[in-house]
Amino acid sequence: MKNEPIIDENGMSLLGRKWKGGIGHVIFSRLGLIILLFAIQALFLVALWLWLGETISRLVYGGTALFEIIVFLWLINGQSDPTAKISWLILIGTFPLFGTMFYAWTKTEIGHRKVKKRLTNLVDESRECMDQDEATLAALKKRDAASASLVTYMERVGAFPVHQNTKVTYFPLGEKKFEQMLVQLEKAKTFIFLEYFIIDKGLMWGKILEILARKVKEGVDVRVMYDGTCELSTLPANYPKRMQAIGIPCRMFSPLHPFVSTTFNYRDHRKILVIDGQVAFNGGVNLGDEYINHIEKFGHWKDTAVMLEGEAVQNLTLMFLQMWHVSDDASVDWNPFVTVPATVPDDAAGFVMSYGDVPMDQDKVGEMVYMDILNSATDYVHIMSPYLILDGELETALKFTAERGVDVRLILPGIPDKAIPYALARGHYKSLLQSGVKIYEYTPGFVHAKVFVSDDKKAVVGTINLDYRSLYHHFECATYLVDTPCIQEIAADFLDTQAKCQAVSMDTVKHFRAGTKIASLFAKIVAPLL
Repeated sequence: MKNEPIIDENGMSLLGRKWKGGIGHVIFSRLGLIILLFAIQALFLVALWLWLGETISRLVYGGTALFEIIVFLWLINGQSDPTAKISWLILIGTFPLFGTMFYAWTKTEIGHRKVKKRLTNLVDESRECMDQDEATLAALKKRDAASASLVTYMERVGAFPVHQNTKVTYFPLGEKKFEQMLVQLEKAKTFIFLEYFIIDKGLMWGKILEILARKVKEGVDVRVMYDGTCELSTLPANYPKRMQAIGIPCRMFSPLHPFVSTTFNYRDHRKILVIDGQVAFNGGVNLGDEYINHIEKFGHWKDTAVMLEGEAVQNLTLMFLQMWHVSDDASVDWNPFVTVPATVPDDAAGFVMSYGDVPMDQDKVGEMVYMDILNSATDYVHIMSPYLILDGELETALKFTAERGVDVRLILPGIPDKAIPYALARGHYKSLLQSGVKIYEYTPGFVHAKVFVSDDKKAVVGTINLDYRSLYHHFECATYLVDTPCIQEIAADFLDTQAKCQAVSMDTVKHFRAGTKIASLFAKIVAPLL
Protein backbone atom coordinates (compact mmCIF):
# COMPACT_ATOMS: atom_id res chain seq x y z
CA MET A 1 0.00 0.00 0.00
CA LYS A 2 1.48 3.31 -1.03
CA ASN A 3 1.48 6.11 1.50
CA GLU A 4 0.16 8.82 -0.80
CA PRO A 5 -1.65 11.82 0.68
CA ILE A 6 -5.44 11.84 0.45
CA ILE A 7 -6.66 15.04 -1.21
CA ASP A 8 -10.01 16.66 -0.50
CA GLU A 9 -12.22 18.45 -3.00
CA ASN A 10 -10.28 21.67 -2.46
CA GLY A 11 -6.98 20.02 -3.29
CA MET A 12 -5.79 20.13 0.34
CA SER A 13 -4.06 17.15 1.91
CA LEU A 14 -6.03 15.42 4.66
CA LEU A 15 -2.79 14.28 6.18
CA GLY A 16 -2.54 17.80 7.59
CA ARG A 17 0.49 19.94 8.25
CA LYS A 18 2.80 20.08 11.22
CA TRP A 19 2.62 23.14 13.43
CA LYS A 20 5.23 23.93 16.01
CA GLY A 21 3.36 24.30 19.26
CA GLY A 22 6.03 25.28 21.84
CA ILE A 23 4.82 28.68 23.03
CA GLY A 24 1.24 27.73 22.22
CA HIS A 25 1.31 24.94 24.75
CA VAL A 26 2.24 27.47 27.43
CA ILE A 27 -0.39 30.01 26.37
CA PHE A 28 -3.19 27.44 26.38
CA SER A 29 -2.17 25.73 29.63
CA ARG A 30 -3.00 26.47 33.26
CA LEU A 31 0.66 27.49 33.67
CA GLY A 32 0.11 30.17 31.04
CA LEU A 33 -2.84 31.54 32.94
CA ILE A 34 -0.87 31.59 36.21
CA ILE A 35 1.96 33.56 34.57
CA LEU A 36 -0.51 36.01 33.07
CA LEU A 37 -2.30 36.58 36.38
CA PHE A 38 0.97 37.11 38.24
CA ALA A 39 1.96 39.80 35.77
CA ILE A 40 -1.46 41.47 35.96
CA GLN A 41 -1.36 41.45 39.76
CA ALA A 42 1.97 43.21 39.91
CA LEU A 43 0.81 45.91 37.48
CA PHE A 44 -2.55 46.25 39.24
CA LEU A 45 -1.10 46.79 42.71
CA VAL A 46 1.33 49.44 41.50
CA ALA A 47 -1.35 51.22 39.49
CA LEU A 48 -3.83 51.09 42.38
CA TRP A 49 -1.43 52.71 44.80
CA LEU A 50 -0.50 55.48 42.38
CA TRP A 51 -4.09 56.19 41.30
CA LEU A 52 -6.15 55.94 44.49
CA GLY A 53 -3.70 57.13 47.04
CA GLU A 54 -2.80 55.63 50.38
CA THR A 55 -6.14 55.93 52.27
CA ILE A 56 -8.44 54.50 49.58
CA SER A 57 -5.88 51.82 48.72
CA ARG A 58 -6.00 50.61 52.32
CA LEU A 59 -9.81 50.24 52.08
CA VAL A 60 -9.44 48.27 48.86
CA TYR A 61 -6.78 46.06 50.41
CA GLY A 62 -9.06 45.44 53.40
CA GLY A 63 -11.87 44.29 51.10
CA THR A 64 -9.58 41.99 49.19
CA ALA A 65 -8.25 40.58 52.46
CA LEU A 66 -11.81 39.63 53.47
CA PHE A 67 -12.31 37.97 50.09
CA GLU A 68 -9.05 36.07 50.56
CA ILE A 69 -10.18 34.76 53.97
CA ILE A 70 -13.43 33.48 52.45
CA VAL A 71 -11.58 31.71 49.64
CA PHE A 72 -9.04 30.35 52.13
CA LEU A 73 -11.83 28.73 54.21
CA TRP A 74 -13.40 27.43 50.97
CA LEU A 75 -10.10 25.84 50.01
CA ILE A 76 -9.34 24.26 53.39
CA ASN A 77 -12.80 22.70 53.67
CA GLY A 78 -12.93 21.54 50.05
CA GLN A 79 -12.41 18.02 48.72
CA SER A 80 -9.18 18.72 46.86
CA ASP A 81 -6.16 16.47 47.22
CA PRO A 82 -4.09 17.61 50.26
CA THR A 83 -1.01 18.11 48.08
CA ALA A 84 -3.01 20.35 45.77
CA LYS A 85 -4.26 22.35 48.76
CA ILE A 86 -0.68 23.05 49.80
CA SER A 87 0.13 24.30 46.30
CA TRP A 88 -2.91 26.57 46.30
CA LEU A 89 -2.02 27.94 49.74
CA ILE A 90 1.49 28.80 48.55
CA LEU A 91 0.07 30.44 45.43
CA ILE A 92 -2.47 32.46 47.43
CA GLY A 93 0.09 33.40 50.08
CA THR A 94 2.55 34.63 47.47
CA PHE A 95 0.04 36.41 45.23
CA PRO A 96 -2.98 36.98 47.47
CA LEU A 97 -5.31 38.92 45.21
CA PHE A 98 -5.01 37.08 41.96
CA GLY A 99 -4.18 33.77 43.64
CA THR A 100 -7.59 33.83 45.32
CA MET A 101 -9.29 35.04 42.13
CA PHE A 102 -7.66 32.23 40.17
CA TYR A 103 -8.76 29.59 42.68
CA ALA A 104 -12.31 30.95 42.74
CA TRP A 105 -12.35 30.97 38.93
CA THR A 106 -11.31 27.30 38.71
CA LYS A 107 -14.17 26.36 41.06
CA THR A 108 -16.89 28.23 39.19
CA GLU A 109 -17.06 25.51 36.52
CA ILE A 110 -17.37 28.22 33.89
CA GLY A 111 -17.72 26.53 30.52
CA HIS A 112 -17.96 22.96 31.75
CA ARG A 113 -21.21 22.80 33.70
CA LYS A 114 -23.08 21.87 30.53
CA VAL A 115 -20.45 19.26 29.61
CA LYS A 116 -20.56 17.79 33.11
CA LYS A 117 -24.36 17.56 33.09
CA ARG A 118 -24.41 16.04 29.61
CA LEU A 119 -21.77 13.44 30.50
CA THR A 120 -23.61 12.49 33.68
CA ASN A 121 -26.82 11.98 31.70
CA LEU A 122 -25.03 9.86 29.09
CA VAL A 123 -23.51 7.61 31.76
CA ASP A 124 -26.92 7.19 33.42
CA GLU A 125 -28.54 6.36 30.08
CA SER A 126 -25.87 3.84 29.13
CA ARG A 127 -26.23 1.90 32.39
CA GLU A 128 -29.48 0.47 31.08
CA CYS A 129 -27.73 -1.42 28.29
CA MET A 130 -24.57 -2.38 30.21
CA ASP A 131 -25.71 -4.21 33.34
CA GLN A 132 -23.18 -6.38 35.16
CA ASP A 133 -23.69 -10.08 34.52
CA GLU A 134 -24.06 -11.53 38.02
CA ALA A 135 -22.75 -14.96 37.05
CA THR A 136 -19.53 -13.36 35.78
CA LEU A 137 -19.14 -11.32 38.96
CA ALA A 138 -19.74 -14.43 41.10
CA ALA A 139 -17.11 -16.35 39.12
CA LEU A 140 -14.62 -13.51 39.61
CA LYS A 141 -15.36 -13.41 43.33
CA LYS A 142 -14.46 -17.09 43.63
CA ARG A 143 -11.24 -16.48 41.72
CA ASP A 144 -10.21 -13.19 43.36
CA ALA A 145 -12.39 -11.46 45.96
CA ALA A 146 -10.38 -8.22 45.87
CA SER A 147 -10.97 -7.81 42.12
CA ALA A 148 -14.69 -8.47 42.58
CA SER A 149 -14.82 -5.69 45.18
CA LEU A 150 -13.10 -3.35 42.73
CA VAL A 151 -15.72 -4.20 40.09
CA THR A 152 -18.44 -3.27 42.59
CA TYR A 153 -16.78 0.12 43.02
CA MET A 154 -16.50 0.56 39.23
CA GLU A 155 -20.21 -0.16 38.82
CA ARG A 156 -20.96 2.66 41.25
CA VAL A 157 -18.89 5.29 39.43
CA GLY A 158 -19.69 4.27 35.84
CA ALA A 159 -21.09 1.61 33.56
CA PHE A 160 -17.98 -0.59 33.50
CA PRO A 161 -18.98 -4.26 33.89
CA VAL A 162 -16.37 -7.00 33.98
CA HIS A 163 -16.57 -9.60 31.21
CA GLN A 164 -15.48 -13.11 30.43
CA ASN A 165 -15.47 -14.59 26.92
CA THR A 166 -12.77 -12.17 25.77
CA LYS A 167 -9.39 -12.82 24.21
CA VAL A 168 -6.66 -10.27 24.98
CA THR A 169 -3.58 -9.81 22.81
CA TYR A 170 -0.70 -7.79 24.26
CA PHE A 171 1.56 -5.66 22.07
CA PRO A 172 4.95 -4.82 23.63
CA LEU A 173 5.66 -2.13 21.01
CA GLY A 174 3.60 0.39 19.07
CA GLU A 175 4.68 -1.04 15.73
CA LYS A 176 3.21 -4.42 16.68
CA LYS A 177 -0.12 -2.80 17.46
CA PHE A 178 -0.02 -0.85 14.18
CA GLU A 179 0.47 -4.01 12.13
CA GLN A 180 -2.60 -5.61 13.69
CA MET A 181 -4.65 -2.40 13.42
CA LEU A 182 -4.26 -2.46 9.65
CA VAL A 183 -5.32 -6.11 9.51
CA GLN A 184 -8.43 -5.53 11.61
CA LEU A 185 -9.43 -2.29 9.86
CA GLU A 186 -9.49 -4.13 6.55
CA LYS A 187 -12.05 -6.57 8.04
CA ALA A 188 -14.52 -3.85 9.08
CA LYS A 189 -18.08 -4.38 7.84
CA THR A 190 -20.36 -2.07 9.86
CA PHE A 191 -18.53 0.58 11.92
CA ILE A 192 -15.11 1.95 12.89
CA PHE A 193 -14.73 4.30 15.86
CA LEU A 194 -11.40 6.04 16.54
CA GLU A 195 -10.74 8.31 19.54
CA TYR A 196 -7.12 9.42 20.03
CA PHE A 197 -5.36 12.14 21.97
CA ILE A 198 -2.95 12.79 19.09
CA ILE A 199 -3.32 12.29 15.36
CA ASP A 200 -0.30 13.34 13.35
CA LYS A 201 0.51 13.26 9.67
CA GLY A 202 2.91 10.61 8.44
CA LEU A 203 3.18 6.95 7.58
CA MET A 204 0.96 5.64 10.39
CA TRP A 205 -2.01 7.98 9.96
CA GLY A 206 -1.61 7.97 6.18
CA LYS A 207 -2.09 4.20 5.91
CA ILE A 208 -4.97 4.22 8.39
CA LEU A 209 -6.69 7.09 6.58
CA GLU A 210 -6.47 5.31 3.24
CA ILE A 211 -8.33 2.34 4.71
CA LEU A 212 -10.93 4.59 6.36
CA ALA A 213 -11.63 6.43 3.12
CA ARG A 214 -12.11 3.11 1.35
CA LYS A 215 -14.37 1.73 4.06
CA VAL A 216 -16.63 4.79 3.95
CA LYS A 217 -17.23 4.13 0.26
CA GLU A 218 -18.18 0.56 1.17
CA GLY A 219 -20.88 1.86 3.54
CA VAL A 220 -19.01 1.45 6.83
CA ASP A 221 -19.91 3.98 9.56
CA VAL A 222 -16.52 5.63 10.27
CA ARG A 223 -16.10 8.23 13.02
CA VAL A 224 -12.90 9.96 14.15
CA MET A 225 -12.35 12.02 17.29
CA TYR A 226 -9.19 13.69 18.59
CA ASP A 227 -8.18 16.23 21.22
CA GLY A 228 -8.15 19.96 20.56
CA THR A 229 -4.46 20.29 21.42
CA CYS A 230 -3.74 18.85 17.98
CA GLU A 231 -4.58 22.34 16.68
CA LEU A 232 -1.30 23.53 18.13
CA SER A 233 1.02 20.85 16.89
CA THR A 234 -0.25 18.36 14.32
CA LEU A 235 -3.50 19.24 12.48
CA PRO A 236 -5.03 22.46 11.12
CA ALA A 237 -8.14 23.89 12.78
CA ASN A 238 -10.38 23.01 9.83
CA TYR A 239 -9.36 19.34 9.76
CA PRO A 240 -12.81 18.04 10.79
CA LYS A 241 -14.32 19.79 7.76
CA ARG A 242 -11.70 18.23 5.50
CA MET A 243 -12.54 14.79 6.87
CA GLN A 244 -16.26 15.42 6.45
CA ALA A 245 -15.61 16.25 2.79
CA ILE A 246 -14.62 12.62 2.16
CA GLY A 247 -17.56 11.28 4.17
CA ILE A 248 -15.89 10.74 7.57
CA PRO A 249 -17.58 12.49 10.52
CA CYS A 250 -14.79 13.97 12.62
CA ARG A 251 -14.92 15.83 15.93
CA MET A 252 -12.27 17.74 17.81
CA PHE A 253 -12.76 17.54 21.57
CA SER A 254 -12.58 20.90 23.35
CA PRO A 255 -11.00 23.23 20.75
CA LEU A 256 -8.59 25.63 22.41
CA HIS A 257 -9.83 29.07 23.40
CA PRO A 258 -7.31 30.71 25.75
CA PHE A 259 -8.44 31.97 29.16
CA VAL A 260 -12.16 31.66 28.36
CA SER A 261 -13.42 28.72 30.39
CA THR A 262 -12.29 26.11 32.89
CA THR A 263 -12.66 23.33 30.33
CA PHE A 264 -9.46 24.01 28.41
CA ASN A 265 -7.48 22.19 31.10
CA TYR A 266 -9.49 18.99 30.60
CA ARG A 267 -8.10 17.03 27.65
CA ASP A 268 -9.25 13.83 25.97
CA HIS A 269 -6.18 11.65 26.55
CA ARG A 270 -7.90 8.39 25.54
CA LYS A 271 -6.76 6.00 22.81
CA ILE A 272 -9.62 3.82 21.55
CA LEU A 273 -10.26 1.96 18.31
CA VAL A 274 -13.42 -0.17 18.00
CA ILE A 275 -14.28 -2.22 14.92
CA ASP A 276 -17.77 -3.71 14.41
CA GLY A 277 -18.18 -4.20 18.17
CA GLN A 278 -16.00 -7.29 17.83
CA VAL A 279 -12.46 -5.96 18.17
CA ALA A 280 -11.06 -3.05 20.18
CA PHE A 281 -7.63 -1.55 20.86
CA ASN A 282 -6.52 0.33 23.97
CA GLY A 283 -3.15 1.44 25.32
CA GLY A 284 -0.64 4.25 25.15
CA VAL A 285 -0.04 4.36 21.39
CA ASN A 286 -1.24 7.51 19.60
CA LEU A 287 -1.50 7.84 15.81
CA GLY A 288 1.91 9.34 15.12
CA ASP A 289 5.10 7.96 13.60
CA GLU A 290 7.23 8.24 16.76
CA TYR A 291 4.89 5.78 18.49
CA ILE A 292 5.86 3.08 15.98
CA ASN A 293 9.54 4.11 15.80
CA HIS A 294 9.20 5.13 12.16
CA ILE A 295 10.76 8.43 13.19
CA GLU A 296 12.93 8.99 16.25
CA LYS A 297 11.99 11.30 19.10
CA PHE A 298 13.85 10.94 22.37
CA GLY A 299 15.53 7.71 21.35
CA HIS A 300 13.69 4.39 21.08
CA TRP A 301 9.98 4.77 21.88
CA LYS A 302 8.74 2.04 24.22
CA ASP A 303 4.95 1.78 24.19
CA THR A 304 2.32 -0.89 24.77
CA ALA A 305 -1.27 -1.74 23.84
CA VAL A 306 -3.86 -4.49 24.01
CA MET A 307 -6.39 -5.84 21.53
CA LEU A 308 -9.69 -7.21 22.83
CA GLU A 309 -11.86 -9.71 20.97
CA GLY A 310 -15.20 -10.66 22.48
CA GLU A 311 -17.65 -9.32 25.05
CA ALA A 312 -15.37 -6.78 26.76
CA VAL A 313 -15.26 -4.73 23.56
CA GLN A 314 -18.64 -3.31 24.64
CA ASN A 315 -17.09 -1.14 27.35
CA LEU A 316 -14.80 0.68 24.91
CA THR A 317 -17.65 1.11 22.41
CA LEU A 318 -19.69 2.69 25.17
CA MET A 319 -16.89 5.06 26.20
CA PHE A 320 -16.41 6.21 22.62
CA LEU A 321 -20.11 6.95 22.18
CA GLN A 322 -20.24 8.89 25.45
CA MET A 323 -17.41 11.16 24.32
CA TRP A 324 -18.75 11.41 20.77
CA HIS A 325 -22.08 12.77 22.02
CA VAL A 326 -20.84 14.86 24.95
CA SER A 327 -20.79 18.04 22.84
CA ASP A 328 -24.29 17.65 21.37
CA ASP A 329 -27.86 17.28 22.65
CA ALA A 330 -28.91 14.47 20.34
CA SER A 331 -30.59 11.38 21.72
CA VAL A 332 -28.34 8.31 21.59
CA ASP A 333 -29.42 4.89 20.38
CA TRP A 334 -26.85 2.70 22.14
CA ASN A 335 -28.20 -0.69 21.15
CA PRO A 336 -26.99 -0.95 17.53
CA PHE A 337 -23.41 -0.58 18.75
CA VAL A 338 -23.15 -1.60 22.41
CA THR A 339 -25.29 -4.74 22.39
CA VAL A 340 -23.74 -6.27 19.27
CA PRO A 341 -23.45 -10.06 19.83
CA ALA A 342 -19.78 -10.81 20.28
CA THR A 343 -17.92 -13.52 18.44
CA VAL A 344 -15.94 -15.26 21.18
CA PRO A 345 -12.54 -16.74 20.22
CA ASP A 346 -11.95 -20.34 21.31
CA ASP A 347 -8.95 -19.35 23.45
CA ALA A 348 -10.74 -16.57 25.38
CA ALA A 349 -10.00 -16.80 29.12
CA GLY A 350 -9.93 -14.75 32.29
CA PHE A 351 -11.74 -11.55 33.20
CA VAL A 352 -11.55 -8.20 31.38
CA MET A 353 -12.87 -4.76 32.33
CA SER A 354 -12.17 -1.66 30.26
CA TYR A 355 -12.99 1.54 32.14
CA GLY A 356 -12.81 5.29 31.84
CA ASP A 357 -11.99 8.19 34.12
CA VAL A 358 -13.35 11.73 33.83
CA PRO A 359 -12.04 14.91 35.49
CA MET A 360 -15.44 16.42 36.30
CA ASP A 361 -16.37 14.29 39.29
CA GLN A 362 -14.89 13.51 42.70
CA ASP A 363 -14.02 9.89 41.79
CA LYS A 364 -10.32 9.40 41.01
CA VAL A 365 -11.02 6.14 39.19
CA GLY A 366 -7.61 5.71 37.57
CA GLU A 367 -5.77 6.27 40.84
CA MET A 368 -8.17 4.03 42.78
CA VAL A 369 -7.51 1.10 40.43
CA TYR A 370 -3.75 1.54 40.74
CA MET A 371 -3.96 1.79 44.53
CA ASP A 372 -6.19 -1.29 44.70
CA ILE A 373 -3.53 -3.28 42.84
CA LEU A 374 -0.83 -2.00 45.18
CA ASN A 375 -2.84 -2.71 48.32
CA SER A 376 -3.84 -6.24 47.30
CA ALA A 377 -0.43 -7.37 45.96
CA THR A 378 1.38 -10.14 47.82
CA ASP A 379 4.41 -10.88 45.64
CA TYR A 380 5.21 -8.06 43.20
CA VAL A 381 3.90 -4.96 41.41
CA HIS A 382 5.84 -3.90 38.30
CA ILE A 383 5.05 -0.55 36.71
CA MET A 384 5.96 1.32 33.53
CA SER A 385 5.08 5.02 33.25
CA PRO A 386 6.47 8.00 31.31
CA TYR A 387 5.90 10.38 34.23
CA LEU A 388 6.09 10.19 38.02
CA ILE A 389 4.40 13.20 39.60
CA LEU A 390 2.71 11.73 42.65
CA ASP A 391 0.18 13.02 45.12
CA GLY A 392 0.66 12.09 48.76
CA GLU A 393 -1.78 9.18 48.71
CA LEU A 394 -0.24 7.39 45.75
CA GLU A 395 3.32 7.93 46.97
CA THR A 396 2.33 6.51 50.37
CA ALA A 397 0.71 3.49 48.70
CA LEU A 398 3.86 2.76 46.67
CA LYS A 399 6.09 3.07 49.74
CA PHE A 400 3.83 1.04 52.02
CA THR A 401 3.53 -1.76 49.46
CA ALA A 402 7.33 -2.00 49.26
CA GLU A 403 7.73 -1.74 53.04
CA ARG A 404 5.46 -4.73 53.62
CA GLY A 405 7.75 -6.90 51.51
CA VAL A 406 6.20 -6.67 48.05
CA ASP A 407 8.65 -6.29 45.14
CA VAL A 408 7.73 -2.87 43.71
CA ARG A 409 9.59 -1.80 40.59
CA LEU A 410 9.23 1.28 38.39
CA ILE A 411 10.53 1.71 34.84
CA LEU A 412 10.74 5.36 33.75
CA PRO A 413 12.29 7.13 30.73
CA GLY A 414 16.02 7.41 30.35
CA ILE A 415 15.60 10.14 27.73
CA PRO A 416 12.84 12.55 28.79
CA ASP A 417 10.40 14.35 26.50
CA LYS A 418 9.84 17.25 28.93
CA ALA A 419 12.39 18.75 31.32
CA ILE A 420 10.13 19.81 34.22
CA PRO A 421 8.20 16.51 34.55
CA TYR A 422 11.54 14.68 34.36
CA ALA A 423 12.91 16.77 37.22
CA LEU A 424 9.71 16.24 39.22
CA ALA A 425 9.96 12.48 38.77
CA ARG A 426 13.52 12.46 40.03
CA GLY A 427 12.37 14.46 43.03
CA HIS A 428 10.43 11.39 44.21
CA TYR A 429 13.34 8.96 43.82
CA LYS A 430 14.98 9.37 47.22
CA SER A 431 11.80 8.85 49.23
CA LEU A 432 10.76 5.80 47.20
CA LEU A 433 14.21 4.20 47.28
CA GLN A 434 14.36 4.60 51.05
CA SER A 435 11.19 2.50 51.32
CA GLY A 436 12.56 -0.23 49.08
CA VAL A 437 10.95 0.68 45.76
CA LYS A 438 13.29 -0.26 42.90
CA ILE A 439 13.62 2.32 40.11
CA TYR A 440 15.00 1.84 36.59
CA GLU A 441 15.54 4.29 33.74
CA TYR A 442 15.14 3.06 30.15
CA THR A 443 18.49 4.00 28.64
CA PRO A 444 17.59 3.43 24.95
CA GLY A 445 15.01 6.21 25.04
CA PHE A 446 11.52 7.16 26.15
CA VAL A 447 9.00 4.94 27.93
CA HIS A 448 5.45 5.98 27.04
CA ALA A 449 3.81 2.74 28.26
CA LYS A 450 1.28 2.87 31.10
CA VAL A 451 1.39 -0.64 32.59
CA PHE A 452 0.77 -2.24 35.98
CA VAL A 453 1.29 -6.00 36.39
CA SER A 454 1.02 -7.84 39.69
CA ASP A 455 1.51 -11.37 41.05
CA ASP A 456 1.15 -12.99 37.59
CA LYS A 457 -2.57 -12.47 38.14
CA LYS A 458 -3.58 -8.84 37.49
CA ALA A 459 -2.58 -6.18 35.00
CA VAL A 460 -3.66 -2.79 33.64
CA VAL A 461 -2.75 -1.46 30.21
CA GLY A 462 -4.12 1.89 29.17
CA THR A 463 -3.59 5.64 28.90
CA ILE A 464 -3.28 6.63 32.59
CA ASN A 465 0.10 8.07 33.60
CA LEU A 466 1.33 8.46 37.17
CA ASP A 467 0.91 12.22 37.15
CA TYR A 468 -1.63 14.86 38.11
CA ARG A 469 -2.77 15.46 34.56
CA SER A 470 -3.84 11.86 33.99
CA LEU A 471 -5.15 11.28 37.50
CA TYR A 472 -7.02 14.58 37.91
CA HIS A 473 -7.36 16.60 34.69
CA HIS A 474 -7.77 14.25 31.71
CA PHE A 475 -10.37 11.97 30.23
CA GLU A 476 -8.62 8.60 30.39
CA CYS A 477 -9.25 4.90 29.78
CA ALA A 478 -7.57 1.59 30.55
CA THR A 479 -8.17 -2.15 30.56
CA TYR A 480 -8.05 -4.20 33.77
CA LEU A 481 -7.13 -7.86 33.41
CA VAL A 482 -7.46 -10.79 35.81
CA ASP A 483 -6.07 -14.25 34.97
CA THR A 484 -5.88 -13.62 31.23
CA PRO A 485 -3.10 -15.62 29.53
CA CYS A 486 -1.41 -12.47 28.22
CA ILE A 487 -0.52 -11.37 31.77
CA GLN A 488 2.46 -13.72 31.58
CA GLU A 489 3.57 -11.87 28.43
CA ILE A 490 3.16 -8.49 30.16
CA ALA A 491 5.25 -9.68 33.11
CA ALA A 492 7.93 -11.03 30.76
CA ASP A 493 7.96 -7.81 28.74
CA PHE A 494 8.57 -5.80 31.90
CA LEU A 495 11.61 -7.92 32.76
CA ASP A 496 12.87 -7.72 29.18
CA THR A 497 12.53 -3.94 29.28
CA GLN A 498 14.22 -3.79 32.68
CA ALA A 499 17.24 -5.59 31.19
CA LYS A 500 17.70 -2.55 28.92
CA CYS A 501 17.54 -0.12 31.85
CA GLN A 502 19.98 1.39 34.30
CA ALA A 503 19.11 0.82 37.96
CA VAL A 504 18.81 3.94 40.10
CA SER A 505 20.50 3.88 43.51
CA MET A 506 20.84 6.36 46.35
CA ASP A 507 24.32 7.11 45.02
CA THR A 508 22.76 7.90 41.62
CA VAL A 509 20.40 10.37 43.28
CA LYS A 510 23.28 12.09 45.08
CA HIS A 511 24.98 12.76 41.76
CA PHE A 512 21.97 14.25 39.94
CA ARG A 513 22.83 17.62 38.44
CA ALA A 514 22.22 20.61 40.67
CA GLY A 515 19.88 22.11 38.07
CA THR A 516 17.65 19.03 38.19
CA LYS A 517 17.49 19.12 41.98
CA ILE A 518 16.65 22.83 42.07
CA ALA A 519 14.02 22.50 39.33
CA SER A 520 12.42 19.64 41.24
CA LEU A 521 12.25 21.62 44.48
CA PHE A 522 10.48 24.59 42.89
CA ALA A 523 8.30 22.59 40.48
CA LYS A 524 6.91 20.46 43.32
CA ILE A 525 5.36 23.58 44.80
CA VAL A 526 2.98 24.02 41.86
CA ALA A 527 2.98 20.48 40.42
CA PRO A 528 -0.77 19.88 41.03
CA LEU A 529 -1.60 23.13 39.21
CA LEU A 530 0.41 22.55 36.02
